[in-house]
Amino acid sequence: MHQASGRFFDARADSQDHVNQEPHMARKPFIVTDAMRERVRSLAGLGVPQVDIARIIRGDPKTLRKHFRDELDRGVAEANAVIAGSLFTTAKGGNVPAQKFWLKVRAHWHERKVPQEPISDASPQSTSPVLVLPDNNRDPQLT
Repeated sequence: MHQASGRFFDARADSQDHVNQEPHMARKPFIVTDAMRERVRSLAGLGVPQVDIARIIRGDPKTLRKHFRDELDRGVAEANAVIAGSLFTTAKGGNVPAQKFWLKVRAHWHERKVPQEPISDASPQSTSPVLVLPDNNRDPQLT
């Protein structure tokens, strides 16, 4: 026994108390259920940000990505497939804007601007190319 600050204590007993204690975990373990997996997949497909999905399932965004990576990826891919199918069906049904959108995005079509006709009273030798610059919010008096 030792005396410290006017009190007696047993150094061996004090050290044994700390050894026999189990370490205290800072957080409860995160338990994943099938219902949570389905909910994450659905929310990801709706376009809900991962930060918000993490709040909904009461987890951290890093934990969400660690435990639900496949559900996050699949949810987005499945939603895109459903919308693409709907767009395709609408385009096949005769919806011209849907057809144009499909061809521009999927078939890489683009609209070409029709060139302006040259002014008839100007001679071909006197025409010079005109360079049009963006405005960039400059004062026209200074340019």
